[in-house]
Amino acid sequence: MVKILHGNQSGITEFILLGFGDLPELHIFLFLVFLVIYLVTVAGNLLIIIVVVADEHLHTPMYFFLGNLSCLETCYTTTILPRMVASFICMDITISVSGCITQFYFFCSLASTETWLLAVMSYDRYLAICRPLHYATIMNIKCCFQLVFVAWISSFLATWILAFLMSRLYFCGPNEIDHFFCDFTPMAKLSCSDTAPMELASLVFGFMFAAMPFLLTITFYICIIDTILNISSTIGRQKAFSTCSSHLIVVCIFYGTIIIVYMLPDTPTLRDLNKVFSVFYTVLTPLVNPLVYSLRNKEVHKALRRIYSKLDIFARSWSNLSFTFTVFSQSRS
Repeated sequence: MVKILHGNQSGITEFILLGFGDLPELHIFLFLVFLVIYLVTVAGNLLIIIVVVADEHLHTPMYFFLGNLSCLETCYTTTILPRMVASFICMDITISVSGCITQFYFFCSLASTETWLLAVMSYDRYLAICRPLHYATIMNIKCCFQLVFVAWISSFLATWILAFLMSRLYFCGPNEIDHFFCDFTPMAKLSCSDTAPMELASLVFGFMFAAMPFLLTITFYICIIDTILNISSTIGRQKAFSTCSSHLIVVCIFYGTIIIVYMLPDTPTLRDLNKVFSVFYTVLTPLVNPLVYSLRNKEVHKALRRIYSKLDIFARSWSNLSFTFTVFSQSRS
Protein backbone atom coordinates (compact mmCIF):
# COMPACT_ATOMS: atom_id res chain seq x y z
CA MET A 1 0.00 0.00 0.00
CA VAL A 2 1.28 3.46 -0.88
CA LYS A 3 0.42 6.72 0.82
CA ILE A 4 0.68 9.98 -1.21
CA LEU A 5 2.80 12.59 0.54
CA HIS A 6 4.17 15.59 -1.36
CA GLY A 7 4.07 16.08 -5.10
CA ASN A 8 5.47 13.02 -6.81
CA GLN A 9 6.74 11.48 -3.55
CA SER A 10 4.98 8.49 -2.09
CA GLY A 11 5.54 6.53 1.09
CA ILE A 12 4.95 2.86 1.86
CA THR A 13 2.62 2.08 4.77
CA GLU A 14 2.78 -1.72 4.47
CA PHE A 15 5.45 -4.34 3.88
CA ILE A 16 5.00 -7.76 2.30
CA LEU A 17 6.75 -10.52 4.23
CA LEU A 18 7.52 -13.12 1.56
CA GLY A 19 8.53 -15.72 4.13
CA PHE A 20 8.16 -19.19 2.61
CA GLY A 21 5.69 -17.99 -0.02
CA ASP A 22 7.70 -19.71 -2.76
CA LEU A 23 6.54 -23.07 -1.34
CA PRO A 24 2.71 -22.83 -1.56
CA GLU A 25 2.31 -26.60 -1.81
CA LEU A 26 3.90 -26.98 1.64
CA HIS A 27 1.82 -24.34 3.47
CA ILE A 28 -0.43 -26.81 5.28
CA PHE A 29 2.55 -28.95 6.27
CA LEU A 30 4.54 -25.91 7.44
CA PHE A 31 1.48 -24.65 9.35
CA LEU A 32 1.23 -27.91 11.29
CA VAL A 33 4.99 -28.16 11.89
CA PHE A 34 5.42 -24.60 13.20
CA LEU A 35 2.19 -24.77 15.20
CA VAL A 36 3.40 -27.92 17.00
CA ILE A 37 6.83 -26.34 17.54
CA TYR A 38 5.23 -23.21 19.03
CA LEU A 39 2.93 -25.15 21.38
CA VAL A 40 5.74 -27.46 22.55
CA THR A 41 8.09 -24.48 23.00
CA VAL A 42 5.64 -22.50 25.12
CA ALA A 43 4.56 -25.55 27.14
CA GLY A 44 8.16 -26.66 27.74
CA ASN A 45 9.42 -23.25 28.82
CA LEU A 46 6.39 -22.63 31.04
CA LEU A 47 6.99 -26.03 32.65
CA ILE A 48 10.59 -25.05 33.40
CA ILE A 49 9.40 -21.77 34.98
CA ILE A 50 6.78 -23.56 37.11
CA VAL A 51 9.27 -26.20 38.28
CA VAL A 52 11.91 -23.60 39.19
CA VAL A 53 9.38 -21.49 41.12
CA ALA A 54 7.54 -24.38 42.80
CA ASP A 55 10.48 -26.51 43.94
CA GLU A 56 12.57 -24.94 46.70
CA HIS A 57 15.51 -27.22 45.90
CA LEU A 58 15.90 -25.31 42.62
CA HIS A 59 16.05 -21.88 44.26
CA THR A 60 19.68 -21.47 43.27
CA PRO A 61 21.42 -18.95 40.97
CA MET A 62 21.74 -21.44 38.10
CA TYR A 63 18.01 -22.21 38.04
CA PHE A 64 17.08 -18.58 38.66
CA PHE A 65 18.91 -17.71 35.44
CA LEU A 66 17.34 -20.73 33.70
CA GLY A 67 13.87 -19.53 34.72
CA ASN A 68 14.63 -16.10 33.25
CA LEU A 69 15.90 -17.72 30.05
CA SER A 70 12.72 -19.80 29.75
CA CYS A 71 10.57 -16.69 30.28
CA LEU A 72 12.58 -14.90 27.60
CA GLU A 73 12.30 -17.80 25.15
CA THR A 74 8.52 -17.87 25.59
CA CYS A 75 8.28 -14.17 24.70
CA TYR A 76 10.91 -14.54 21.98
CA THR A 77 9.10 -17.24 20.03
CA THR A 78 5.71 -15.52 20.57
CA THR A 79 7.07 -12.42 18.83
CA ILE A 80 7.54 -14.31 15.55
CA LEU A 81 5.77 -17.66 15.36
CA PRO A 82 2.03 -16.87 15.86
CA ARG A 83 1.96 -14.40 12.97
CA MET A 84 4.00 -16.70 10.73
CA VAL A 85 1.74 -19.68 11.53
CA ALA A 86 -1.39 -17.61 10.81
CA SER A 87 0.02 -16.46 7.46
CA PHE A 88 0.12 -20.06 6.18
CA ILE A 89 -3.66 -20.34 6.62
CA CYS A 90 -4.96 -16.78 6.21
CA MET A 91 -2.53 -16.04 3.37
CA ASP A 92 -2.14 -12.51 4.78
CA ILE A 93 1.54 -11.70 4.32
CA THR A 94 1.27 -7.92 4.73
CA ILE A 95 2.35 -6.03 7.83
CA SER A 96 2.20 -2.30 8.51
CA VAL A 97 5.44 -0.34 8.75
CA SER A 98 4.74 0.47 12.39
CA GLY A 99 3.88 -3.18 13.08
CA CYS A 100 7.12 -4.26 11.42
CA ILE A 101 9.17 -1.84 13.52
CA THR A 102 7.37 -3.03 16.65
CA GLN A 103 8.14 -6.67 15.84
CA PHE A 104 11.77 -5.74 15.16
CA TYR A 105 11.95 -3.89 18.49
CA PHE A 106 10.73 -6.82 20.60
CA PHE A 107 12.65 -9.44 18.60
CA CYS A 108 15.92 -7.48 18.81
CA SER A 109 15.41 -6.59 22.50
CA LEU A 110 14.76 -10.21 23.47
CA ALA A 111 17.63 -11.54 21.33
CA SER A 112 19.99 -9.00 22.94
CA THR A 113 18.77 -9.96 26.40
CA GLU A 114 19.42 -13.60 25.55
CA THR A 115 23.05 -12.95 24.58
CA TRP A 116 23.71 -11.36 27.97
CA LEU A 117 21.72 -13.99 29.86
CA LEU A 118 23.81 -16.71 28.21
CA ALA A 119 26.95 -14.78 29.21
CA VAL A 120 25.67 -14.45 32.79
CA MET A 121 24.90 -18.18 32.93
CA SER A 122 28.40 -18.99 31.68
CA TYR A 123 29.82 -16.65 34.37
CA ASP A 124 27.76 -18.53 36.97
CA ARG A 125 29.21 -21.86 35.80
CA TYR A 126 32.72 -20.33 35.72
CA LEU A 127 32.43 -19.33 39.39
CA ALA A 128 30.94 -22.69 40.37
CA ILE A 129 33.69 -24.73 38.68
CA CYS A 130 36.75 -22.47 38.71
CA ARG A 131 36.18 -20.59 41.98
CA PRO A 132 33.92 -22.82 44.08
CA LEU A 133 35.08 -21.42 47.44
CA HIS A 134 34.03 -17.89 46.45
CA TYR A 135 30.85 -18.91 44.62
CA ALA A 136 28.35 -18.42 47.44
CA THR A 137 29.87 -15.08 48.39
CA ILE A 138 29.93 -13.60 44.88
CA MET A 139 26.78 -15.12 43.38
CA ASN A 140 24.34 -14.05 46.10
CA ILE A 141 20.68 -13.10 45.65
CA LYS A 142 21.44 -9.40 45.20
CA CYS A 143 24.05 -10.09 42.52
CA CYS A 144 21.71 -12.46 40.64
CA PHE A 145 18.92 -9.88 40.50
CA GLN A 146 21.31 -7.11 39.47
CA LEU A 147 22.79 -9.17 36.60
CA VAL A 148 19.36 -10.13 35.28
CA PHE A 149 17.96 -6.60 35.69
CA VAL A 150 20.85 -5.05 33.76
CA ALA A 151 20.54 -7.66 30.98
CA TRP A 152 16.83 -6.99 30.46
CA ILE A 153 16.73 -3.21 30.91
CA SER A 154 19.88 -2.35 28.93
CA SER A 155 18.73 -4.46 25.96
CA PHE A 156 15.27 -2.89 25.78
CA LEU A 157 16.59 0.65 26.21
CA ALA A 158 19.36 0.26 23.62
CA THR A 159 17.02 -1.36 21.09
CA TRP A 160 14.59 1.53 21.55
CA ILE A 161 17.25 3.81 20.03
CA LEU A 162 17.52 1.53 16.98
CA ALA A 163 13.74 1.33 16.64
CA PHE A 164 13.45 5.12 16.93
CA LEU A 165 16.04 5.64 14.17
CA MET A 166 14.25 3.07 12.02
CA SER A 167 10.93 4.88 12.53
CA ARG A 168 12.56 8.03 11.08
CA LEU A 169 13.44 6.27 7.83
CA TYR A 170 11.46 6.96 4.67
CA PHE A 171 10.25 3.95 2.65
CA CYS A 172 9.19 4.60 -0.93
CA GLY A 173 9.37 1.14 -2.53
CA PRO A 174 9.70 -1.67 -3.21
CA ASN A 175 7.93 -3.05 -0.14
CA GLU A 176 8.79 -6.77 -0.28
CA ILE A 177 10.89 -8.24 2.56
CA ASP A 178 12.36 -11.61 1.62
CA HIS A 179 12.13 -12.97 5.16
CA PHE A 180 9.57 -14.43 7.58
CA PHE A 181 9.98 -11.64 10.15
CA CYS A 182 11.08 -8.01 10.27
CA ASP A 183 14.85 -8.02 10.61
CA PHE A 184 17.24 -5.06 10.53
CA THR A 185 19.06 -5.58 7.21
CA PRO A 186 16.04 -6.34 4.97
CA MET A 187 14.20 -3.28 6.31
CA ALA A 188 17.19 -0.95 5.98
CA LYS A 189 17.63 -1.98 2.33
CA LEU A 190 14.10 -0.77 1.52
CA SER A 191 14.71 2.73 2.84
CA CYS A 192 15.04 5.65 0.43
CA SER A 193 16.55 7.94 3.05
CA ASP A 194 20.02 8.11 4.58
CA THR A 195 20.63 5.03 6.75
CA ALA A 196 24.15 6.03 7.87
CA PRO A 197 23.12 7.08 11.44
CA MET A 198 21.17 3.87 11.90
CA GLU A 199 23.98 1.70 10.52
CA LEU A 200 26.47 3.39 12.87
CA ALA A 201 24.11 2.80 15.81
CA SER A 202 23.70 -0.84 14.74
CA LEU A 203 27.49 -1.33 14.74
CA VAL A 204 27.75 0.00 18.29
CA PHE A 205 24.72 -2.05 19.28
CA GLY A 206 26.16 -5.19 17.68
CA PHE A 207 29.42 -4.78 19.58
CA MET A 208 27.67 -4.25 22.92
CA PHE A 209 25.01 -6.94 22.59
CA ALA A 210 26.59 -9.54 20.32
CA ALA A 211 30.40 -9.34 20.24
CA MET A 212 30.96 -8.53 23.94
CA PRO A 213 28.70 -11.23 25.44
CA PHE A 214 29.97 -13.75 22.88
CA LEU A 215 33.62 -13.05 23.75
CA LEU A 216 32.85 -13.19 27.48
CA THR A 217 31.02 -16.49 27.05
CA ILE A 218 33.93 -17.97 25.07
CA THR A 219 36.44 -16.71 27.66
CA PHE A 220 34.49 -18.22 30.56
CA TYR A 221 34.20 -21.57 28.80
CA ILE A 222 37.90 -21.65 27.96
CA CYS A 223 38.62 -21.23 31.67
CA ILE A 224 35.97 -23.85 32.55
CA ILE A 225 37.35 -26.42 30.10
CA ASP A 226 40.91 -25.76 31.28
CA THR A 227 39.85 -26.31 34.91
CA ILE A 228 37.92 -29.48 34.06
CA LEU A 229 40.88 -30.95 32.16
CA ASN A 230 43.10 -30.37 35.20
CA ILE A 231 40.80 -32.40 37.46
CA SER A 232 42.58 -35.69 38.20
CA SER A 233 39.47 -37.79 38.82
CA THR A 234 37.50 -39.01 35.78
CA ILE A 235 34.28 -38.95 37.79
CA GLY A 236 35.08 -35.41 38.92
CA ARG A 237 35.60 -34.28 35.33
CA GLN A 238 32.33 -35.85 34.24
CA LYS A 239 30.43 -34.27 37.13
CA ALA A 240 31.92 -30.82 36.47
CA PHE A 241 31.22 -31.00 32.75
CA SER A 242 27.63 -32.22 33.29
CA THR A 243 26.80 -29.01 35.18
CA CYS A 244 27.50 -26.86 32.11
CA SER A 245 27.00 -29.21 29.14
CA SER A 246 23.32 -28.30 28.67
CA HIS A 247 24.10 -24.60 28.66
CA LEU A 248 27.00 -25.14 26.26
CA ILE A 249 24.70 -26.93 23.78
CA VAL A 250 22.25 -23.98 23.79
CA VAL A 251 25.13 -21.50 23.37
CA CYS A 252 26.57 -23.40 20.39
CA ILE A 253 23.21 -23.62 18.59
CA PHE A 254 22.32 -19.98 19.25
CA TYR A 255 25.64 -18.36 18.35
CA GLY A 256 26.51 -20.87 15.63
CA THR A 257 23.42 -20.07 13.57
CA ILE A 258 23.65 -16.31 14.23
CA ILE A 259 27.24 -16.26 12.97
CA ILE A 260 26.22 -18.16 9.81
CA VAL A 261 23.25 -15.86 9.12
CA TYR A 262 24.96 -12.52 9.73
CA MET A 263 28.51 -13.31 8.61
CA LEU A 264 27.78 -15.00 5.28
CA PRO A 265 27.61 -12.64 2.27
CA ASP A 266 24.13 -11.59 1.16
CA THR A 267 23.88 -13.26 -2.24
CA PRO A 268 20.80 -14.70 -4.03
CA THR A 269 22.29 -18.19 -3.69
CA LEU A 270 22.80 -17.92 0.08
CA ARG A 271 19.63 -15.90 0.85
CA ASP A 272 17.39 -18.96 1.12
CA LEU A 273 20.07 -20.70 3.19
CA ASN A 274 20.18 -17.72 5.55
CA LYS A 275 16.41 -17.92 5.90
CA VAL A 276 16.65 -21.58 6.88
CA PHE A 277 19.38 -20.90 9.44
CA SER A 278 17.30 -18.01 10.82
CA VAL A 279 14.70 -20.62 11.73
CA PHE A 280 17.33 -22.28 13.96
CA TYR A 281 18.00 -19.31 16.24
CA THR A 282 14.47 -17.84 16.19
CA VAL A 283 12.41 -21.04 16.36
CA LEU A 284 14.50 -24.09 17.25
CA THR A 285 16.66 -22.55 20.01
CA PRO A 286 13.61 -21.71 22.19
CA LEU A 287 12.41 -25.28 21.56
CA VAL A 288 15.75 -26.90 22.35
CA ASN A 289 16.21 -24.97 25.61
CA PRO A 290 13.54 -26.76 27.72
CA LEU A 291 14.21 -30.11 26.02
CA VAL A 292 17.94 -29.99 26.73
CA TYR A 293 17.55 -28.82 30.33
CA SER A 294 14.74 -31.25 31.15
CA LEU A 295 16.11 -34.35 29.39
CA ARG A 296 19.73 -33.97 30.52
CA ASN A 297 19.23 -32.54 34.02
CA LYS A 298 18.80 -34.96 36.93
CA GLU A 299 17.83 -32.19 39.36
CA VAL A 300 14.94 -31.16 37.10
CA HIS A 301 13.86 -34.81 36.92
CA LYS A 302 13.85 -35.03 40.72
CA ALA A 303 11.95 -31.75 41.00
CA LEU A 304 9.31 -33.01 38.55
CA ARG A 305 8.92 -36.21 40.58
CA ARG A 306 8.57 -34.22 43.82
CA ILE A 307 5.94 -31.96 42.29
CA TYR A 308 4.10 -34.98 40.87
CA SER A 309 4.15 -36.65 44.30
CA LYS A 310 2.72 -33.51 45.94
CA LEU A 311 -0.01 -33.28 43.31
CA ASP A 312 -0.79 -36.99 43.74
CA ILE A 313 -1.05 -36.59 47.52
CA PHE A 314 -3.26 -33.53 47.09
CA ALA A 315 -5.50 -35.36 44.62
CA ARG A 316 -5.87 -38.35 46.94
CA SER A 317 -6.58 -36.10 49.93
CA TRP A 318 -9.23 -34.24 47.94
CA SER A 319 -10.74 -37.53 46.78
CA ASN A 320 -10.90 -38.85 50.36
CA LEU A 321 -12.38 -35.58 51.57
CA SER A 322 -15.04 -35.67 48.85
CA PHE A 323 -15.85 -39.30 49.68
CA THR A 324 -16.15 -38.50 53.41
CA PHE A 325 -18.40 -35.54 52.69
CA THR A 326 -20.60 -37.69 50.41
CA VAL A 327 -20.94 -40.44 53.04
CA PHE A 328 -21.70 -37.85 55.74
CA SER A 329 -24.37 -36.21 53.58
CA GLN A 330 -26.02 -39.55 52.84
CA SER A 331 -26.05 -40.52 56.54
CA ARG A 332 -27.67 -37.20 57.47
CA SER A 333 -30.37 -37.70 54.86
